Amino acid sequence: MDNQPYIRPDQTTVELTVKAFLLGIILSVILAAANAYLGLFAGMTVSASIPAAVISMAILKLFKNTSILENNLVQTAASAGESLAAGVIFTFPALVLMGYWKEFNYIETTLIAACGGILGVMFTIPLRKALIVKQGLKFPEGVATAEVLKTGEEGGKSVLYLALAAVIGAAFKFFEAGAKLWHGVLDLAAVKGKTYLYFGMNLSPALIAVGYIVGLNIALVIFIGGAISWWVAIPTYVAIHGPTPGVDPVDMGYSIWNSQIRYLGVGGMLVGGIWALISIRNSLGSAVKEAIGAFKKTSNTAAKALRTELDTPMSWVIVGLGLMIVPIFLIYMREIQMVNVSLFMAVVMIVAGFLFSAVAGYMAGLVGSSNNPISGVTIATLLFASLILFMITGGDAVRGPAAAIMIAAVVCCAAAIAGDNMQDLKAGHILGGTPYKQQIMQVVGVIAAAAVMAPVLTLLNTAYGFGPKTVANPDALAAPQATLMLSVAQGVFKGGLPWNMVAIGACIGVLAIIVDEIFKKKGSQIRVPVLALAIGIYLPFELDSAMLLGGLLAFLIKKFHHRKEKEEHDFHDKAVVESNKSGLLFASGLITGEALVGIGLAIPVAIYKDGNVLAWLDKPLGSWPGIIGVVLVCALLVQIAKKAYHSTRNA
Repeated sequence: MDNQPYIRPDQTTVELTVKAFLLGIILSVILAAANAYLGLFAGMTVSASIPAAVISMAILKLFKNTSILENNLVQTAASAGESLAAGVIFTFPALVLMGYWKEFNYIETTLIAACGGILGVMFTIPLRKALIVKQGLKFPEGVATAEVLKTGEEGGKSVLYLALAAVIGAAFKFFEAGAKLWHGVLDLAAVKGKTYLYFGMNLSPALIAVGYIVGLNIALVIFIGGAISWWVAIPTYVAIHGPTPGVDPVDMGYSIWNSQIRYLGVGGMLVGGIWALISIRNSLGSAVKEAIGAFKKTSNTAAKALRTELDTPMSWVIVGLGLMIVPIFLIYMREIQMVNVSLFMAVVMIVAGFLFSAVAGYMAGLVGSSNNPISGVTIATLLFASLILFMITGGDAVRGPAAAIMIAAVVCCAAAIAGDNMQDLKAGHILGGTPYKQQIMQVVGVIAAAAVMAPVLTLLNTAYGFGPKTVANPDALAAPQATLMLSVAQGVFKGGLPWNMVAIGACIGVLAIIVDEIFKKKGSQIRVPVLALAIGIYLPFELDSAMLLGGLLAFLIKKFHHRKEKEEHDFHDKAVVESNKSGLLFASGLITGEALVGIGLAIPVAIYKDGNVLAWLDKPLGSWPGIIGVVLVCALLVQIAKKAYHSTRNA
């Protein structure tokens, strides 16, 4: 049978074990911390399922009794951790940026993150059969993870690429941000009359790796968004209003972008979030109906079900949902101190959490977790909650925005987990895993990651700070989604949001949707996802250009594969798979190594309150060492992908 899983339902093998449990926790914590740094730095996160699977295979090979399903459970827990980090860093920093929280209180941060993540797990349980079995969505990362696990015999060799890249990424970050041997950003700007010109690139292997992973299409759309901001909108603004006298051109550009232009991205994201709901309304509606029907069926049918169809019982899910609501409501009460507002927040959180978990799960099936419009649907939730809370609280400009962001935080965590978990459940469906055991490990991964989010966020905020870079704080982590959430929430309650820019951004978003639909009808492989464009507008240009470089590398490898297809036919498909996997693992290693060192460097900086505490030179050498390093890393990435292709032919 074509649909027969890799491990048949009547087969039993090692699956949920103590070593899988412990390894899943460790990888969840590490990848959650790394993804938190990456998301705050770059505004984007990437799926960690495949790197986690490769690491798991390499480690579990040291034990005698192991299996592919045990490896699948480890990557399930690990990827749940990195997904929760995305939900946390998109929202929680906004509470500190607005001054409502003075610090990331451990108990509150952990409980909100854990409850939101567990709700995401609970909401996906009734959606599994609807989206994976009946709808038959492709879930690209889930399929890719399953294929990597199937080739697990080569896991020990593959992990070397990941380890090598992690060392390179770590060394690059240390010498640039710790030893201060060179400037991490290449910035060039000029003003002549009322003409403004700018180019910038962040010399970060991790950003290049992100672009490589998402591919040229997405990276190019993100870059176009940056070009709209920095090559069209800012020059137009300067032409109309004139340059600021006596201000460095680079600083002037960032000042205009921060106060006005980036809000084009807010409008684009609002349109993107609404469009995500509209575009899948029919399929999503049927899936939600099936899920609600599953909630109503609380009878135990486990005795009749195959092992590969054993979900967590719905009665347990309902109890779990009830248990999650209580601590969240109590936290809302403690923070907001208004019973009616807290009740409203709890109701909206549950309804929006379930709806957007379904959206995230469905969209993950269509476009993958890394391209999931989590930020768009979270902003839609935030705007709706802000407008209603404005009326309930009488326009309370202190507690109102905080309440809206807390609702969005839970919903964002739930949606982020839901999208990733559906990918993992798809991998399990292909491999023949037991669903309820995966769902247990998803909860384990969520709790492990939630336990470290508060100290990681505190450390990064103390050492670097969050928000747009300034002269006083040049090393700040951009935290673009969190600053966006803050702008929307405070804009509703306090005013001051440049609605003209939001409206123009919304028009740009509508135009992107029209162009994308035209490409779609023509059957073109080129797409223009509106949220990728909006994120590009909202991100600093230096990040957009670095990701484009990574996308171009992915394109070069793809062209190499096409050329080789004409020469070699017998082994081509297998060679392409190995080449892509090796490139992906090397890129993932660059991200992990750089992110972990970024967190490690934050410790001495936070202790000594001095960003130059580890500096080797009084003054950096400029950008040229970083440029040379980036060129060498790019060349090595391409070489590794090509070598993996050729080694398959020669095997």
